[in-house]
Amino acid sequence: MDIVVLPGRILRWAGAEVRCALGRSGIGAVKREGDGVTPAGAFPLRRVMYRSDRLQAPETGLAVRAIDPSDGWCDDPRDIRYNQLVRLPCDAGHERLWRDDGLYDLLAVIGYNDDPIEAGLGSAIFLHVARPDCGPTEGCVAVTLSDLQAILRVCRHGDRIVIGAGLT
Repeated sequence: MDIVVLPGRILRWAGAEVRCALGRSGIGAVKREGDGVTPAGAFPLRRVMYRSDRLQAPETGLAVRAIDPSDGWCDDPRDIRYNQLVRLPCDAGHERLWRDDGLYDLLAVIGYNDDPIEAGLGSAIFLHVARPDCGPTEGCVAVTLSDLQAILRVCRHGDRIVIGAGLT
């Protein structure tokens, strides 16, 4: 299955269509660390992560892992662990996955810049929970928690997210 993300902040999957949030700089073919661009292309969904203190394990055909309070994601292009899950404390630049705001209560890791990883081309690109106002992300794709749960219910190994479909 392909999850399709359109430039008009629309996400489609399995016959359904919902509003989504995108990076503050829109969708782009060129992505750099910190630029706020949601990368265009077709990418596999690698695994699902969730806050077990807030949610039950999601129903999905993807690999699932509970987020630990010491989990982070390296966003330092100079570090060998760039664009990878890290344990905190971490001396390199990183993002905490255990967040107070609920945005990472449930997320799917998008296989962007991970095979191979190229320093500086962007990290921590997820499909995650949107802010209540569906405001922009730092480069991820975000939907409501209930929409994300519905999407993940039908996801299986090998499914992709296709970002920027219909760009001209």
